[in-house]
Amino acid sequence: MTVGEPVVMQVYCRVEVVVDDPVAVAELAVQRLRDAGIDWSREQDTVEDAAAELRGDLAQALASVVDPERMLADVPGVEVRRGRWWAERGGPSARFAPGFAAAG
Repeated sequence: MTVGEPVVMQVYCRVEVVVDDPVAVAELAVQRLRDAGIDWSREQDTVEDAAAELRGDLAQALASVVDPERMLADVPGVEVRRGRWWAERGGPSARFAPGFAAAG
């Protein structure tokens, strides 16, 4: 590795969260959707359709408020270029279990 040469790295993360107030999560997701500056005239759905979908799907609402860029925002010389994230109900998927012990 040469100084000044960018290095591409992958960061893998699994986080278990407990949602005590699903309505608050959904409403935050809806507010962020409304604040996103989307030109809804160019979309298939209306903002109200999208808001209703978020209110009816906690996993989607939670995933929509996750902000991976904030995780590394204060790290100098690091830029988050892209990512993929989602939320699922229940225990961890077996495909993401290696190296993790069951919560006790």
